[in-house]
Amino acid sequence: MIGTDGVDGWVSLEVSPLLASDAASTLAEAVALHRQAHRPNLFIKIPGTPAGLPAITDAIFAGVPVNVTLLFSREQYLAAADAYLRGVERRVEAGLDPGVASVASVFISRWDRAVASAVGPKLTNRLGIAIAQQTYRAYRELLDSARFQRLANAGVRPQRLLWASTGTKDPHASDVLYISALQAPFTINTMPEDTLLHFAEHGDLAEPMRADGGDAESVLAQFAAAGVDYAALANRLQLEGAAAFVASWRELLEVITTRRRALAAA
Repeated sequence: MIGTDGVDGWVSLEVSPLLASDAASTLAEAVALHRQAHRPNLFIKIPGTPAGLPAITDAIFAGVPVNVTLLFSREQYLAAADAYLRGVERRVEAGLDPGVASVASVFISRWDRAVASAVGPKLTNRLGIAIAQQTYRAYRELLDSARFQRLANAGVRPQRLLWASTGTKDPHASDVLYISALQAPFTINTMPEDTLLHFAEHGDLAEPMRADGGDAESVLAQFAAAGVDYAALANRLQLEGAAAFVASWRELLEVITTRRRALAAA
């Protein structure tokens, strides 16, 4: 599947989600797709699942730019960031150009949809933003870390943090909710077209997100007190997202097969 990723004209091409449980097959397809496309502005999408992490490291080492997708929490982001850093560390050690691009895509709105019926009005549509703030703090801490600074001196570029799934799902909420709240330096927001148009029409530039995560921890504590296990929910959302990718992929293959047969019979 191809989609824009919002980074200076780059696009993303997804490996088959049917290979998601096999790191070696995922790596082989990522390398093959990157070679066949032969475009300097192409990311290969690899899920940031436990099975996908080794493929991400190996793909980066092979010089394949990677969009790490299906991330839902700080912990999942940090695992993806570590996979990226291990790949470029191997390139530095091997004397290869370490300037391999990557983004880490953290999904936002699905959090609030998942808990919509479980929390009261005070917490409605606040979980996704709190998770983003918590993740942003980890991202900024990583950029400031001795590990990354050593790599930056060797020519490694930052893996950019990307906000995904930023269209508002709640019809009673602002249609630019996840745009105004997620204005953060050194990040990317892949807005759906309707959301982009709404923001151009009536969006406001708010204060940028704080590098320390702002009130994320206090908000997350309120969700925990309300019975929301957001660590377990992050894992569930990642599993559901992976299953949805597989379903969409099978549907796409079915459409292609049906149309090919129709053309052959014409």
